Amino acid sequence: MALILSIETGTDICSVALANDGELMALRESDEGRDHAKKVALFVDELLRETGVQPSDLDAVAVGKGPGSYTGLRIGVSFAKGLCYALNIPLIAVGSLNALTEVAREDYDAGILDIEDDEWANAALCPMVDARRMEVYTQVFDNSGTALSDVVAEVVTEDSFKEWRERGKFVMFGNGAAKCTELLPDAVLVSVSPSARGIVRLAEEAFNAGKFEDIAYFEPFYLKEFLVIPSKKKLL
Repeated sequence: MALILSIETGTDICSVALANDGELMALRESDEGRDHAKKVALFVDELLRETGVQPSDLDAVAVGKGPGSYTGLRIGVSFAKGLCYALNIPLIAVGSLNALTEVAREDYDAGILDIEDDEWANAALCPMVDARRMEVYTQVFDNSGTALSDVVAEVVTEDSFKEWRERGKFVMFGNGAAKCTELLPDAVLVSVSPSARGIVRLAEEAFNAGKFEDIAYFEPFYLKEFLVIPSKKKLL
């Protein structure tokens, strides 16, 4: 039973949600580029004003921990940690692929996901976060949100996820999914985007279980090391 602010900034989408006892109260999000450093603070302020909640009323801050964009994750985690330090409240970290799967499950329950009931019944759900070229950060879940595989950085080929595709409907979504359709023609592509609302239920469960992070030492789950690519431009 908690009032939790949730933040997801691991992709081009900047999203902030406020929830009470696992029920969404308000949501702000934007997909207008990666200006997350400015937007996340603005969205938090708007949500608190809209709901009449004071920062001191918050019981915890939850954040999507990745994998995802290096810069985006650092912005979200840094902001979340700053709030937790200032308010002396716990930090909760939720896997971004878990949260994306929660969004898909919510959209299905709301009847807005473009998939038939018989396809969903035994489907393997595969959230995909774009990692450039033909690589995605991904993990396979069942339709209850239980993880069936580890988180991996997958260079997608026609043989990728073969085990899960042979078992039944393979449902893929996220900003890395569309580029895989030609290689995985038997997969079902549905439109689902990252959102802080996918963190809400998982954060409430973590709060009730006392699963908190060490604010001083917690780091995002990058999965891969950040590589700096030297500029090809010649310096005069």
